Amino acid sequence: MTNVLLYTSPGCPDCAAVKRYLEVRGVAFEERDVTLPCVAEEAKSRYGVRVAPITVIGEKVLYGTFADQKPRLDAALGD
Repeated sequence: MTNVLLYTSPGCPDCAAVKRYLEVRGVAFEERDVTLPCVAEEAKSRYGVRVAPITVIGEKVLYGTFADQKPRLDAALGD
C-alpha cells in the first residue's frame, strides 16, 4: 500500500472532503495540521505550498480544492 500523507486545517471543507474520499476507499493516511507553524513550514519547504489540503501519495504531491484533486487522486490510487 502506498503511503499517504494529508496536510489539513481545522474547518477546511476541502480537507474534510479529501479525508472522506480516502476513508470511504479504505486508504490509510497520516494527517498533519498546517495551522501548527512547524507543520506549515515543513509543507512549504518540502512541497512549496502551505495551503491545505495537500495530499502526498508516494512521490505525487496534490494540492488545491477537492474538485481539483479528485481526478488526480483517482489516478494515483488506481480508481
